[in-house]
Amino acid sequence: MTLDVAALADGMTQSVPLVKTLGITFASVSPDGTEVVADLPDRPDLHNHVGGPHAGAMFSLGETASGGVVLAAFGAQLADAVPLAVNARIAYRKLAVGDVRATARLARPVADVVAELAAGTRPEFDVAIEITRGDGAVAAEMTVTWTLRPNR
Repeated sequence: MTLDVAALADGMTQSVPLVKTLGITFASVSPDGTEVVADLPDRPDLHNHVGGPHAGAMFSLGETASGGVVLAAFGAQLADAVPLAVNARIAYRKLAVGDVRATARLARPVADVVAELAAGTRPEFDVAIEITRGDGAVAAEMTVTWTLRPNR
C-alpha cells in the first residue's frame, strides 16, 4: 500500500498529534513509499537560543519523516504489526535557520522487511534522514531504526 502525500499527511496528523502542534507538513512521498519529504516552518515559538529551530523540533521533524516512510512503505502490514521506533541517532552539522526540510529514505528493500514479518520474525530496518536548511546545506543527519512488532 503506497500513499499519496495528502493521505500520508492526514494519517500522520491524525495518529501523531505532535505533527500538527509543530506545524510539520509533507511535501512528497515517492511512488514506492520509500522516500518522504517533510517540512518544519520557521516559527519563533520553536526557536532555540540562537534563533534557529530547537534541536528537539529538528529531531521531531526527522523522526516524523521516518515515520512517514514506515506508514507509506508498510501500510499494508499495519493490520498485522505495530511500528515502533527502536533507537535514533542524530548529528547536528550546521546551524539551522529558517524553514528546514527532512528527506527520509528507507535503507532496506520493502520486500525483505515484509518477508521477515511474514516468516514470523520481528524485522528491524533503518530510515536515513537528511535535514537541510533553505540554502540546501545539511544541518543534521539522522538515522531511526524501526521495527514491526507482530500482533499476537
